Amino acid sequence: MYPPCYNSVTSQDQDWHKAVKGRCAMEVIVRGKNVEITDAMEDYVIKKLGKMDKLLNSQTVTAHVVLSVEKERRIVEVAIPIQGMLLRAEESGGDMYASIDLVIDKLERQYRKFKTREKKKMLHESAAMRTPTPQESPDLVRRKTFPVKPMTLDEALLQMDLLGHDFFAFSNVETDSINVLYRRRDGDYGLLEPV
Repeated sequence: MYPPCYNSVTSQDQDWHKAVKGRCAMEVIVRGKNVEITDAMEDYVIKKLGKMDKLLNSQTVTAHVVLSVEKERRIVEVAIPIQGMLLRAEESGGDMYASIDLVIDKLERQYRKFKTREKKKMLHESAAMRTPTPQESPDLVRRKTFPVKPMTLDEALLQMDLLGHDFFAFSNVETDSINVLYRRRDGDYGLLEPV
């Protein structure tokens, strides 16, 4: 088991990097947004991500960590691309260290869930190879069509609220493309736009 490596980037786009010498099982990139990243914060993030490193069985991965402050909220976002999927978690609270703990707990649950599904899939595939039966997969049970009316983002927000839905697909007149508006867990809204 090798220690994680890490890089740090401060918030005002002043790129400074600090790497741990030696072999690394996980590279950790820590970036601050509206907050000065202290050595204590970096060390805490590295220590906590070391728990994830044990779960990953020393696979070479890169963890992207963003520590930010918005008003009184301390926000921690972590993204770890692994085996064709992305482990991602975000937590906020009044204390940065508590938010880091919560994010790591979320990531561990996500990874364990991923590994459990992967094992079930492997068992299912090996059982399917032994007995040739039709593979069961989720069926498409409903298809819904709807007219796409060109509208502004404000009109789409109003329409989504009127319908009482958590998401709404519409043709954005400003970008001339299909967008999806959705309600986030924190009550705010998000917008998915094609590139």
